[in-house]
Amino acid sequence: MANKKLDIIPLYEWGMFTDPRPSVVAGPCSAESEEQLMETAKGLKEMGINVFRAGIWKPRTHPGCFEGVGAPGLEWMEKVRSEYGLKISTEVASEKHVRECIRHGVDLVWIGARTTANPFLVQEIADALKGTDIPVLVKNPVNQDLDLWIGALERLNSAGIRKLGVIHRGFSTFEKIKYRNDPQWHIAIELRSRYPELPFFVDPSHLGGSKDYIQEISQRSLDLGFEGLMIESHCNPSVALSDAKQQLTPPELSDLLYNKIYVRDADSDSQEWKENIDQLRAKIDIIDENLLYVLGSRMNISRKIGEYKKNNNVAIIQASRWDSVLAKVVDMGKEYDLPEKFISAVFNAIHDASVEVQNEIISGKSSR
Repeated sequence: MANKKLDIIPLYEWGMFTDPRPSVVAGPCSAESEEQLMETAKGLKEMGINVFRAGIWKPRTHPGCFEGVGAPGLEWMEKVRSEYGLKISTEVASEKHVRECIRHGVDLVWIGARTTANPFLVQEIADALKGTDIPVLVKNPVNQDLDLWIGALERLNSAGIRKLGVIHRGFSTFEKIKYRNDPQWHIAIELRSRYPELPFFVDPSHLGGSKDYIQEISQRSLDLGFEGLMIESHCNPSVALSDAKQQLTPPELSDLLYNKIYVRDADSDSQEWKENIDQLRAKIDIIDENLLYVLGSRMNISRKIGEYKKNNNVAIIQASRWDSVLAKVVDMGKEYDLPEKFISAVFNAIHDASVEVQNEIISGKSSR
């Protein structure tokens, strides 16, 4: 099923973000007290932040953990807006949350990863937002499911939400990696390629799980051309009731944004740039054509092997053979400075396609 075209209002027409990039949403993981919000907001306002975030309702894995102050915290948020002129934003996970946000005039809401993974809840939120002009940012689902992410966007857009964007916060993983979540940047890049008009934020706080990684993740997202960052900032992270390790103080955030990360231009007016990049891209086009020819030739041989296996009643999978082939190409790839992970992914994809072709031949479903 083809994805629906999204009817989107550009980010800089939302009335809360200004060019140049990055557009920033910042504030504490959780609203803990009026004093904490006001002190943090004051520091963020002084450094030029326009959109303030704070979690009012916090989805927690285990009961008994701090699950947010609830609706009373929205009154503190209103005070932040009235005193410092900041736009206010928070996460919503139900119709009730949306109704409370509308009642308190919240300027922007986002949908968390757990909620994005539940189409019933997304539809409930979309229905509750119908008829409003509140911008909505959608975090990627906890699992690596691009269609689920896109489906959430389609539900909101179908409800008339045109100020719509996404937040990449990485995916849950059982593998041991240095980050809290697995970036899987290729999924974010695929979404951007399908919907180039979609405003794109990255959440380095949740993706990294530690303030030690915020700079490198933020820079990576800007290098990829994404517009915004959602970064957690707390006036005193050491006493934070949730995610203390991943929150920056306002001065630390100011240092990051103004001294440590760099925004890449989308293009250049330099004639030398245009000539060189056109030449290099032309070379890539030729290489891509050659790759397709080679892949087609390889697949034709796989079909012939499938015919031989069928005629000789031999099973499709030859595990020991494939293990030796993969080990060989991974080793050869080192001579060309190609990462093992990359080579494994490419050749396993080729192998899977070959197995599928041979399976069609042996089962008699092949049209060739």
